[in-house]
Amino acid sequence: MAEEKKKRRRRFGDRPDGYKLRTINPMNKFMPYVMPQRCDACNTYADMFDITKTDRFCREKVREGKTNFSFLHIMIAAYIRAISQRPGLNRFVSGQKIYHRNDIQIVMAIKKTLSIDAPDTCIKVRFSPDDTVDEVYEKFNKVVTDITSQPDDKTSFDKLNKVLSLIPGLLCRWTVKLLNFLDYFGLLPKKLLWLSPFHGSMIITSMGSLGIRPIYHHIYNFGNLPVFLAYGGRRSVVTCDAEGNVKTKKYIEMKAVTDERICDGYYYASVFKIIKRHVENPELLDIKPEQVFEDID
Repeated sequence: MAEEKKKRRRRFGDRPDGYKLRTINPMNKFMPYVMPQRCDACNTYADMFDITKTDRFCREKVREGKTNFSFLHIMIAAYIRAISQRPGLNRFVSGQKIYHRNDIQIVMAIKKTLSIDAPDTCIKVRFSPDDTVDEVYEKFNKVVTDITSQPDDKTSFDKLNKVLSLIPGLLCRWTVKLLNFLDYFGLLPKKLLWLSPFHGSMIITSMGSLGIRPIYHHIYNFGNLPVFLAYGGRRSVVTCDAEGNVKTKKYIEMKAVTDERICDGYYYASVFKIIKRHVENPELLDIKPEQVFEDID
């Protein structure tokens, strides 16, 4: 699939980061004009994952030598698997048009050390739709290692952020307006799109590492990120089985904020079912999907 996308001829109206959907149904095509900003189109969703199998799976991966393997890698891998089966999840809206992204780019804000004064930075990792959880782990950890091993303010994102922060306030407002204008017409350079944490398939954050429950994190009008996922730490929940027996299980909460313009509620529902099934049965992520589906043209 990746090779086929590389060969796709860029047509008038396409962008450096995605191709315009020309056969999308009229209602979907009209929605970005009714809801021109991403904040107009926010839907929220909450779920809980039974992590009985997931915790066991993580421990097995650590014993195999993947020392930093965690729920984060499973969550990302499950999201990528959902894209492989429901490619409409990897769409975005820009300039009142709906596009399919050329690749899968996951964004995450991280701290180099867990302290209040530690600087924040952003990472962006490129994945393929048929990646297994081991491939997700390797790709993600390579980027994290590269970032955390560099001195403060030395990553490409940090350098760009520092340059923008030096622009005087009033001029900075006009700079952002100019960037928005260029982005509206798909004229931002590909390199700048890659450095931007506001352009990607999805952004994810872990509230569990902060010791709090997940929040509904807003998605940004600037850029084209269509989904923001947040998940919390492990919680013990008392439940009853079918026979009425009381059991205590561990769960992780997830909350999502989505751009409803890229696909309808039925489609999103099927996406979250796929994510839940793979998070709760992570052994499915050890094998590649039988088929990777492509989006409409």
